Amino acid sequence: MTGPHAVDDRPGTAECVRVLAAAFVREPAVRWITGGSGRVRHAWFDATLRTQEALPGARRHLLADASGAPVAAAVLTPPGAGPGPLAAGAWTARVAARCGPAALARTLRHLHAAERLAPPGAWTLEFVGVVPEAAGRGAGRLLLDHVLGALPAGAGVFLTTADPANVPLYRRFGFTLLERVPIGPLVTAAMGRPAPAPAGGG
Repeated sequence: MTGPHAVDDRPGTAECVRVLAAAFVREPAVRWITGGSGRVRHAWFDATLRTQEALPGARRHLLADASGAPVAAAVLTPPGAGPGPLAAGAWTARVAARCGPAALARTLRHLHAAERLAPPGAWTLEFVGVVPEAAGRGAGRLLLDHVLGALPAGAGVFLTTADPANVPLYRRFGFTLLERVPIGPLVTAAMGRPAPAPAGGG
C-alpha cells in the first residue's frame, strides 16, 4: 500500500462490520457459518461485534486509505474477557433470529473449539481483514503491525484461521502453529505469538 494511511483506534462498530463483512466473503469459517449469504454474514458480524464491544478492554482498529475510505479492520479481545450470561443470551437470540439456527450452532461449535485451544493469558485476535478491492496492497500488514505494536508490553496473542494461505502470513509476524483441529468441514489452524522477551534479556 502506497501513500498516506491512517489508523483509527476507536472506530464505530458499524464501520468495522461493513469492512469485515466484505473482507470475509470468501473466508472458509465465515462461509461455513453463514452459508455464503451476504445478508447473514453482515448480520452475524453485527451481532458478534456489538457483543464484543461491551467487553472491558476490547479493542478495534480501522485502517483508512489516502482517500479516507476504510479498507481494513481488526478486532481483539483481552485475556479472560467474555460476555456475561445476559450479554451471551442476547447475542444468542440475535444470531438465532437474524442468521438462523444453523449459523448459531456452527458458531458455538467453532467458539468451543477455539476456547479450548487458547493459551492462558493471551489476547485473542478475533478478526483481521481487508476489503477485496484493497487486497494485495499491504493494508493487512500495515494494520497488523499497528495492532501488535499497540498491545500492552508482555502480551501474547492467539488466533485461529481456517484459510491455509493465512498461515505463512502470520508466521512472518512471529506466530507459530499450535495445533490443527477439524471443525465440521474445516481444518482450523490455531496459532500463537508468545509475549516478547523483556528488553536486554531475562
